[in-house]
Order: sequence, then structure tokens, then C-alpha cells
Amino acid sequence: MSVLRLRDVTVGYGARTVLDGLDWAVGSEDSPVSALLGPSGCGKSTLLRAIAGLEPLVRGAITWDGRDLAHVPVHRRDFGVVFQDGQLFSGRTVGQNVAYGLRRRRWSRAQIDERVRQMLDLVQLPDIAERRVTELSGGQAQRVALARALAPRPRLLLLDEPLAALDARLREELAFAIGDIVRAAATPTVVVTHDRAEAALLADEVSVMRAGAIVQSGTPTRLWRRPADEWVADFLGATLHIDAQAVGEALRTPLGDLEAATFGALPPGRCRLALRPESVRAEPAAPATPAAPTGVVTHVAALPSGLRLRVRTEALGEIDAVAERAVEVGETVSLRLDPSHVGVIGL
Repeated sequence: MSVLRLRDVTVGYGARTVLDGLDWAVGSEDSPVSALLGPSGCGKSTLLRAIAGLEPLVRGAITWDGRDLAHVPVHRRDFGVVFQDGQLFSGRTVGQNVAYGLRRRRWSRAQIDERVRQMLDLVQLPDIAERRVTELSGGQAQRVALARALAPRPRLLLLDEPLAALDARLREELAFAIGDIVRAAATPTVVVTHDRAEAALLADEVSVMRAGAIVQSGTPTRLWRRPADEWVADFLGATLHIDAQAVGEALRTPLGDLEAATFGALPPGRCRLALRPESVRAEPAAPATPAAPTGVVTHVAALPSGLRLRVRTEALGEIDAVAERAVEVGETVSLRLDPSHVGVIGL
């Protein structure tokens, strides 16, 4: 698989620098789908537009398979792009939209008809080629936009917040579908998103952006388990950071001990742990000990995923936790860490 590489890429608008000396590489066989994840305004979309050739570079280079793209115009880069709203041609049918890039490449009528059929089958929308795009739902429209982008067999597919305009249920459903579709098409893909769950559902590798720079790249599991710093941990949903001490085979924390081996090779001494609500389990109260601290429930919320608690502790103040059985405000609960949901920061 060809590789897209960015070296010292800098992009600005007037006196404002948006990307500054950015280095990045995507498109390995093990990671065909890469996500750019970061908060609004961090430069994700600008980076995607620079790759597509829609934003000029102040300095640096973008190469594909070793070839510098500096003087390659947008239409000759052979990259497919899908924006947030899909940007379908409203006055045309679904089939005409999917066929658009093929007609510009002067494919024969028979080739176009067959490719349109293949693409609509791929995005699981067969038999709607004659439907007007104004009759489509939001999810259908995004699938058609994806089919149109994939139809000419682009070397690279660029997706800019493709699910942002959809409701939460449809976003998750379509995230799975898009990941399957682009892998089935064997097309290297870069997707921009601000949603960490969406990034994990779509991508094989996630790169976290902050203020125009990529601060960490890795598989979703690697990012959750080993965030590079406290900002990354917080952005990924692990908003509680606590001190821990690696002593022999134990990792000692204010919420009890863990087996250090659970986290791989840890150097002896102090480290910081990243916790999200599901990292802390609340259970029926038992006498408080250093290995099993207790807390008092101050708030209970019944969420679709289970019970979310706010618990007041002596060592850490109020923290979030989850519980498997009903508890009441004012009840004392025992607390324990679930190591499968605990991250180690910066190691």
C-alpha cells in the first residue's frame, strides 16, 4: 500500500499559523484507516484540505509513494473527498451522482453502469440509482457521497467529519458501516473527527491533534491505556488523574492496589493514572481498609449503560464511579479499581 507522508507541513491564514512544522505518515497495510482526532479549531480540517491540495503550504512537503505533491493540482492527485454534508448534486439522481467522477474520466456507459451498481451494493443501497437525492435520509445521503468518492478508485479517501450532522444512533451505525466499506474497497482512508468513540469505531490508528500539532498516534487501545500526557488523557475521557507508586509487583493507589504486571513493564517509583467513570467500581460496603477504601454516594444517575455515581471520598474528594446494583444517595460503598479501564500517563 502506498504511504502518504507529511514533513514539516506549515499552513497559515494571514498572520495566523494553523499548522506548524507537522510531521505525519499514514497508509500502512496494518492500518488502512487513520483518524485525526482533536477538539474544534485544532487544525484537523485544515490538514485534510492541505492533503487534498485545497490549502497551500507555507513550507514543508506532502508526498505520496515518495512523489512530492507540491505541483500536483487537486484534480490530478486522485484523492476522494467527502465533506460533512456530503455535497451531493441535488438536481441529479443517486446514480448520476455516483457516476459523476466516472463520466469526467470518460468511462464507457457500460463501465459506468456496472461501477454504479457495484458501489451502491457496497454501501448497501441497491436499487435506488433512479431516486432523487432530495428523497434520501441523512444516513443514505452520506452513503451515496461515499459511493461517489470511491467509484473512481481513488488512491486515498479523505473524510471530513462525515457523521457530524447525524443523530447519535445513526452515527454509531454508520461508523461501523463506513469502516467496513472502505476496507472492502481496499482504499487507504483518513477521517477527521472530534468524537473519540467515532474515531475508535472507524479507525485502525488514531492521531490526536492539539493546536496544529499531532501529539500522539496509536491504536485506540494503545491511546486509552497509555495516553502521552494529561491533556490527551483528559480529551479521551479520563478526566480523573491520580498518583500511584510502583512497588515490587504492586501498583499502590489511593483507591487500592493493582497488579503492576497488568500494565506491562513499569519502572519502579511514582506514576500517574488516568481514570474514567468506569475505572472505579462501587460495591456493597465493607469495612474500609487501604486495599478497599470506601466513600459516600452523593448522586445517582441511571444511564443506558448502567448506574453512574458520584462518590465523596476522603483521599480524592468527589469522584465518578459505576455500580452494578441499585444504591441510594447517602449510602456508603466500597470502591475498587477495574484495571482494564485504567490508563498510565506518559509511559
